[in-house]
Amino acid sequence: MAYTRKDQRDLTKTERKRFVDAVLGLKKSGQYDDFVRSHIDYYVADGEGQLRVAHMCPSFLPWHRKFLLEFERALRTVDESVTVPYWDWTRDNTPDASVWADDFLGGNGRSSDYQVTTGPFAYKRGQWDIRYGMTEQSFLSRDFGRPRNPLTLPTAADVDAALKQKAYDSSPWNSTSPSGFRNRLEGWGGGEGNERFRLHNRVHRWVGGQMLGGGSVNDPVFWLHHSYIDMLWSRWQSQNPKAGYLPKSQPAEGDPQHDKVAALNDPMAPWDVTPAEMLDHSSIYRYA
Repeated sequence: MAYTRKDQRDLTKTERKRFVDAVLGLKKSGQYDDFVRSHIDYYVADGEGQLRVAHMCPSFLPWHRKFLLEFERALRTVDESVTVPYWDWTRDNTPDASVWADDFLGGNGRSSDYQVTTGPFAYKRGQWDIRYGMTEQSFLSRDFGRPRNPLTLPTAADVDAALKQKAYDSSPWNSTSPSGFRNRLEGWGGGEGNERFRLHNRVHRWVGGQMLGGGSVNDPVFWLHHSYIDMLWSRWQSQNPKAGYLPKSQPAEGDPQHDKVAALNDPMAPWDVTPAEMLDHSSIYRYA
């Protein structure tokens, strides 16, 4: 029977604690840091001239769906009642939102060094040290809204605009794709500074600290953010049942994206799974 992923605001106090305890259990065993390293390894930019499966490519959504499933399966070996909740940042869009409560993910970083000092993942608690990251910091850090260069979280209108896209993706299948749901949701845009970062990307930037770059898995909110991204993809799929994954086949030889992206039936590393196999999650989980 399919299990349910809930909005984090609807979790009971017991459910919140069980989720936190399961995450801390994976951290203690070393499994959590395996997920951090995997995301760092597969965070490949489209300017690097190599195969991309996790970001700036059509498989952004199926790759992270699989990544979430693997994490969820690991959590459920610790506590079989746990699922990954989602954070709807269009509604819970302030530093006082329930996702940042002291009994859940903790709050913002302090102004001096952005270190998170509240909640179960605060470095001072002795249960959450950063072992693999993009900086030398050993502690979880956040910088909500980047006050030195302020930005806000995406709105419901921003989400609705993405959901209105009728095609899944478009050539050139990277961060410059001019249309398509994938790039609109992933959030690469034109302009300077904060304007280049939209939807998914903008949320990473708003949280700041460890949520920036390939090491973003070091912040447990990563999973709740991507659970919501996956939910939005699931909603788009329901609204566009005839609009399948693109590209269906590899770009032709001579195309700059040939062998640089995963087509519908190409395997996505580090698993032997294709985008086609990740399109239907209904037998595994559903969203409340």
